[in-house]
Amino acid sequence: MSIDAGTAESGGAAARGPSGDGASMPDAAPSFPVWRPVRGGNAFEITVARLVQAIKLGLVRVGERLPAERELAERLQVSRVTLREAIAALREAGYLESRRGRTGGTFVRAALPAPGPGGRPDAGELAREMGDRLPDALDFRRVLESGAAALAANRSLPAVERQHLVGALAASRDRDPVNRRVADSRLHLAIAAASGSPSLAAAVADVQLTLDRLLAAIPVIPRNLDHSDAQHTRIVDAILAGDPNGARLVMEEHCDATAELLRGLLG
Repeated sequence: MSIDAGTAESGGAAARGPSGDGASMPDAAPSFPVWRPVRGGNAFEITVARLVQAIKLGLVRVGERLPAERELAERLQVSRVTLREAIAALREAGYLESRRGRTGGTFVRAALPAPGPGGRPDAGELAREMGDRLPDALDFRRVLESGAAALAANRSLPAVERQHLVGALAASRDRDPVNRRVADSRLHLAIAAASGSPSLAAAVADVQLTLDRLLAAIPVIPRNLDHSDAQHTRIVDAILAGDPNGARLVMEEHCDATAELLRGLLG
């Protein structure tokens, strides 16, 4: 499988050793949309945003190590000075920590800043803050993710991508609320990466991040989780069977169900 430096992260724990020159990415997707070249704007701010996006979406989880500085700078196409400044800012904010020694490096310390006095964010308040951006994001997600699923089903996926989809599907069935939200995002990002379109995968990552806090704040309803698990399975089955129309339709159904749940819970 050919890996473009700006759009992909080689998958599997065996891809990196334990030394400080490697990256601990045991569940890294074959394509990693947030590690794409920084273009335009302020390089420092965009680099910080890319790192935060990877952490919040669970692409690099708590306790895991970021890719080696040299590799990450090459993938983002920023100077190592800019990357070090971005890492330092996130270390001060409590997201990252640096460790020395042979097994050292930069590790994710926390997925989110510590919650405030109110604990879990209020879903209704988050929805009000989003305003018109919420229905727009839900519509955009429906179009993007159904298209990504169809493209993935149209491709002849290499074994590593097929295995990653199956693994991401299995992980997405976790019923622990925190683990499930992360695993759900990782499955959707794995499907987007399997589309073979770096631009589409990056757009899916962006819309997932837009909705992440809201989806994490809504109540956990077991019956809804059962329904979501069944849809996820049908989507992945359709992709692996090379059925683009089926993959598109089930993903549309899945996105519509999420939108309807949000409308019902948020009034």
